[in-house]
Amino acid sequence: MKLKFLSALAFAPCLGLALLVSGCQTTGGGGGAYTRQQVEARARMIAEIPNEPRGDYFIARRYYKSDYKFWGYIRRPGEPWSQAKMVMFNENTRLAPDRERGILGTDNGYEYKLTGYFSGDTVYEPASNAFYPEFVLKGYELRSKSPAPIYLNLAAALDPARRTIQPPY
Repeated sequence: MKLKFLSALAFAPCLGLALLVSGCQTTGGGGGAYTRQQVEARARMIAEIPNEPRGDYFIARRYYKSDYKFWGYIRRPGEPWSQAKMVMFNENTRLAPDRERGILGTDNGYEYKLTGYFSGDTVYEPASNAFYPEFVLKGYELRSKSPAPIYLNLAAALDPARRTIQPPY
């Protein structure tokens, strides 16, 4: 009897994930709602992150807000999105993808593979009244225009007019 109880406890997290994925819709926290496909895509993304090839590059998500001047979140390969840093771009060497096309924010929510480095400096962003690390952009490659969700409230995170800064989880 005791052995069966322990087995059930070990199985509980798997059951919880299965129930979450099998539902038609789940809450993205704070009013955002994820479709079943988004939940499944997020689960696949989380499972794939530890297997990303290590190297001299970064994974990034554009986080465009019309009132703010930061660029988005950057993480190292193999690290979870919860460790990503909001950054300000130094574009002296290379312009950001949307600025290069001349239409700011058109890549909101896109995922990129970036090359460059953290300068060690911080940059003040007046609208948020905060300092962010400076990332010197050297190059970029578009990975996805519709990547798996990384924010608790997807609707608020991706709405350029909403003055909210949501960290990835």
